[in-house]
Amino acid sequence: MKTVILIPARYASTRYPGKPLAEIELPDGTRRSLIRLSWDAAQAVEGVSDVHVVTDDERIAEHVRGFGGDVIMTSETARNGTERCAEALTAGGIEADLIVNLQGDALLTPPWFIEDLMAAMERDAEAQVATPVLRCDRTSYDHFREDRAAGRVGGTTAVMDAKGHALYFSKEVIPYIDPGKLPDPIPVFHHVGVYAYRPGTLAAYTGWAPGTLETLEGLEQLRFLENGTAVACVEVEGRGRVFWELNNPEDRPRIEAALRELS
Repeated sequence: MKTVILIPARYASTRYPGKPLAEIELPDGTRRSLIRLSWDAAQAVEGVSDVHVVTDDERIAEHVRGFGGDVIMTSETARNGTERCAEALTAGGIEADLIVNLQGDALLTPPWFIEDLMAAMERDAEAQVATPVLRCDRTSYDHFREDRAAGRVGGTTAVMDAKGHALYFSKEVIPYIDPGKLPDPIPVFHHVGVYAYRPGTLAAYTGWAPGTLETLEGLEQLRFLENGTAVACVEVEGRGRVFWELNNPEDRPRIEAALRELS
């Protein structure tokens, strides 16, 4: 399948304004922007035809062009990354069998996460959308619990049916587990902020109004579930790598520590 990666990026983040341009300290002491590191992560994926940053902000566009990246400009009306990717299909004249949305705060995404998504969409004709989920180890589970206890919205969790299709996504930690009865392995799955869409389904997304669940949770992928669209949750392996998105300024030390571990 011809696959194109789109990296939606907006400047006006509620929780972290200017986040795509935020600089991350690398193990060698140099610094790179979040969007540059996400671009680098996309370039490491095998079997991809093109990579584009999709934005409505000239500051981001100028920065991306400065390091040699490709930009597709979209309008300011997109309410989330999926809508921005859908708009980019037309704005960029993109023709592909599969569109991958690598969110611009997921710089720690290993290439095999996306490669596994691509393979899953080859196998599962029923799925119109696929997204990776990573079983929590004790460290990542504790990060989820710490964020919720502090009143912060951290990562997202997912629960699936027997086919591996999503039942629900939430910014709460689901399913609930009695703290005194934490099983091993931990049955909590961290939803990784990457999506693979069939182009027709992505185009249809903008014709659906945001539903109650999407509005309450602030999770764009719930629009697919609320409209009866199968979302395959593909369990991926961390292979010893720590995964976390840059959701809040407080996440930066976690990200930088993870990068040091990789060096």
